Amino acid sequence: MKKIILGIFIFCGFSAVSFAQKVYSCDYKTDADVKVFVTDYKSDADLVVYVCKYQSDAVKNEGLWFFCDYKSDANKKIYFCDNKSDADIVIYFSKYQSDAGWQNKRKCYLFY
Repeated sequence: MKKIILGIFIFCGFSAVSFAQKVYSCDYKTDADVKVFVTDYKSDADLVVYVCKYQSDAVKNEGLWFFCDYKSDANKKIYFCDNKSDADIVIYFSKYQSDAGWQNKRKCYLFY
């Protein structure tokens, strides 16, 4: 019985890691799971995001995003706000994959 339970935990752990952070940009804030504001300064961001070219490069909840063409393919639907006060989270788009990650881990629950 212990082996079965251990096997389930291991399987769940690997399956959680294998899913990409696929996002879809919504046109309306009511359709979105998370409202984001893009800042020009890395120091102001809760999350530093690197946009991956391939879905296989994206990692769930690590700031490595792949933008989907269809809402049904995405793990999270986001809406880009014009005002910082309207957003759930502030992000900064980085040119470098190594910069990606959480600056404010208290908000990482938004992308689980």
